[in-house]
Amino acid sequence: MDTHLHHDHKETHLKSSQALSDIVIGMSDGLTVPFALAAGLSGVVTSSGIIVIAGIAEICAGSIAMGLGGYLAGKTEQDHYKSEKRREYDEVENLRHREIEETKEFFANIGLSPQLQQQATEEISQDKDRWVDFMMKYELGLEKPDPKRATKSALNIGLSYVAGGIIPLSPYFFISNSAEALKISVVATLICLFVFGFFKSKITGVNPLWGALRVTLIGAMAAAAAFGVAKLFEH
Repeated sequence: MDTHLHHDHKETHLKSSQALSDIVIGMSDGLTVPFALAAGLSGVVTSSGIIVIAGIAEICAGSIAMGLGGYLAGKTEQDHYKSEKRREYDEVENLRHREIEETKEFFANIGLSPQLQQQATEEISQDKDRWVDFMMKYELGLEKPDPKRATKSALNIGLSYVAGGIIPLSPYFFISNSAEALKISVVATLICLFVFGFFKSKITGVNPLWGALRVTLIGAMAAAAAFGVAKLFEH
């Protein structure tokens, strides 16, 4: 074998997928919801100042709500893991024979011979903690969650929401007429949605162009719907 080629090989796996998922959730909603709100208000309000106040209030409320949702999801994941781990300890202590058979079955499924199944099961079952961790991962498919996951998720989602929400709202800070500010907001936000969708799709393995267009269209439709509804009920 060519050792040079072997050493040059680099595996490219996506790391910190949970953080990336949080950022995607926060940024996509942050770009879309305030954009739709600003567009809807622009249909009935001429003063950008009112839209700025409403937009900031929405960004604050939205970031807190989204961050809280991320926090609760992280805590739920931790509680579920702890609950399943307690159950697994109970089964190892009180249903040892069944757990041994399940461990053997796992080794059988990955192709070990009966002799190696028995040997591997005996080896791993000698340490209760290691055995429980093994069963959590390979029987239940549960990885031990980061104890700081809930807090990190809340911050990632909340801050990403704020970062995304400022973009469609920013033209209203500098242009007093809401109709004129809306034109700049539409262009800036759709460009950001396209770029965001492109890189998100590229990272996650989806066709980048199609992913970018899909994200952009969703944002555009949300803003158009809000603007249309506001106009419909204007009088």
